[in-house]
Amino acid sequence: MPPIQPGVTALGHGPAELPDMAGFYARSGNAAAGMAEALLAELEGAAATACFSAGAAAAQAVLAGLQPGDHLLLEAAGYYEFREVISRFCARWGIAVSLVDMTDPAAVAAALRPGQTRLAWAELPTNPLWRVPDIAGLARLVHGAGGKLLVDATVATPVLARPIALGADWVLHSATKYLNGHGDLVAGALSCARLDDDWTEILRHRTAAGTLLPPFEAWLLLRGMRTLALRVEAASRTALRLATWLATQPAVSAVHYPGLPAHPQHALAAAQLEGGFGAMLSFQLTGGRAAALWVAERTKIFRRATSLGSTESLVEHRRSTEGDSSLCPDDLLRLSIGIEHAGDLLDDLAAALAAA
Repeated sequence: MPPIQPGVTALGHGPAELPDMAGFYARSGNAAAGMAEALLAELEGAAATACFSAGAAAAQAVLAGLQPGDHLLLEAAGYYEFREVISRFCARWGIAVSLVDMTDPAAVAAALRPGQTRLAWAELPTNPLWRVPDIAGLARLVHGAGGKLLVDATVATPVLARPIALGADWVLHSATKYLNGHGDLVAGALSCARLDDDWTEILRHRTAAGTLLPPFEAWLLLRGMRTLALRVEAASRTALRLATWLATQPAVSAVHYPGLPAHPQHALAAAQLEGGFGAMLSFQLTGGRAAALWVAERTKIFRRATSLGSTESLVEHRRSTEGDSSLCPDDLLRLSIGIEHAGDLLDDLAAALAAA
């Protein structure tokens, strides 16, 4: 177990020497964050990783490298909060944004602006409908237009997917979720395929903005990653079992989970994800919004909360959480599967559906 070193500054090695800036002052780096970054870079097959105080801080560091007049391609059905944050930032700075279905190569090709599209922002898989883009195909299209590809792989985790090996330039994680996995830390992480000027600017922005992950939080992240594979593999097995069962229930009109053969990108998911299809799924109810709210209120093991990736299982009516700007169906419930006994979770859903 590494020690927690909260010291703000470090001594130089001689009267005229300054140490490496990463260890010189705490706003630029600390030992625990460095260990977490080295571990995640190895898991991702990345040239380097930078940890941040939140996933949103990692996203802002990427956006800060864009210039007025640039063009950004964004997953239309992706995580609503990032969609809102990115759209507001780009509108303020004169950066054009195109929302596109990243699972449709023709739509992506049509939306790209060669020489102007600096960045394409994809999710693997999308949240909350869990659609799966072809990362290698996206990389070819985006690189051909002179841009870079960022993949938010928070849900897939490096246990199931390595986007950099598929051609992505950057991989983003809300480390609050699976990387930490215990619901007691807010953190973010960004990994790069290569060290270049853009990566240098990202690190400079992190130092200037003061969004480095502090020593104690980095220590928690290291602790969480020790059980990452065990948690993701167990939760993914349970998610597949629950999705398969939900697909047979008359009260359920649709199940969104890439592990189901009926999922539109099932074959692609099987090719890109190794060892499972993830621990997130959504389902829609024949009784509409009222039935969805009824079920969510009557589960006892699934907790009603908005997050994912921790040891406990959560249920959420996404439309209520996202508000009026939501693109989410009103009859949809999102499930984050934890590490409870699969039979207990199935019985909990069965009782709630029967009550509905």
